[in-house]
Amino acid sequence: MYRADLRVNHKNVCVLIPTLNEEESIESVIREFKSLGFEKILVADGHSTDATVARAKDAGARIFIQSGSGKGQALKEVFEEIEEEFILLIDGDGTYLPSEADLVLEPVLLGKADHVVGNRLINLRVGALKGLNMLGNKMINLFFATIYRVHLSDILSGYRAFTREGIRRLDLSTPGFEIESEITIESVKKGLRIIEVPITYMPRPAGTKTKLHPFRDGLKIILTIFRMAKTENPMFYFGLIGSLFGLAGFLIGLFVARDWLCWRIEHIPLTILTAILIIVGFQLFLIGMQGDMMASMHREMIRELNRKK
Repeated sequence: MYRADLRVNHKNVCVLIPTLNEEESIESVIREFKSLGFEKILVADGHSTDATVARAKDAGARIFIQSGSGKGQALKEVFEEIEEEFILLIDGDGTYLPSEADLVLEPVLLGKADHVVGNRLINLRVGALKGLNMLGNKMINLFFATIYRVHLSDILSGYRAFTREGIRRLDLSTPGFEIESEITIESVKKGLRIIEVPITYMPRPAGTKTKLHPFRDGLKIILTIFRMAKTENPMFYFGLIGSLFGLAGFLIGLFVARDWLCWRIEHIPLTILTAILIIVGFQLFLIGMQGDMMASMHREMIRELNRKK
């Protein structure tokens, strides 16, 4: 009876699949969703040069061709086109199981969450993630938890569910693979209810290649997480930069002091630079403290507004 209730709600769900050259897997993914009772399937294609679009059409999906490039740009653009009450986001590369759709959708369909994240790291199949990618994921998740004080195990997951109202409250700007981390951060900043559920993560089908570049895209994700910290955790953002300035000033100051104490050699320009670096570092630390107080007041105001709704 419970699963039947979820099936009834499928008519209010848009299955959103961003694609770029996924001809080997997209048709089977769409057909499996169709067999599960999902009729509203939207493929957001990033100008594939293979047969992805043709195979998606043959399988019965609606096609949206993004105007620019990048996964983030595609999602920002297509979110405005969706009218269904709920959105199920899944990659088209066959690494996620459509059969677990109800597991991911359940909290939003029952009104328990605004944003559900499928946690891949609990049930990884052999070969699904390389050791380097696993290490990078764990470091990024730890970095996120340190800054935003919210513990989520897999902020880079591509299997998610949203309410339409929730996703339209987010201010998204990143064009590439950083979009998952930005969606998660924006959800935290906007006070959306976030729930993680365990899902299965499969190896990519034979003959397909990932578009993710571990070092380049990993650095972009880390910089996105850090850049967005200036409004959510100013103490960390400005404090870290201030600490770097202060440390540089301290090290240069040690050199200046050593030369003067041991050999009475004066370094006037370096002495001035030491003072400037330490003063700037201290000022940035104070800016972080002030920003942290303002951010705390802002969060309290948001909580009060949400309570009055």
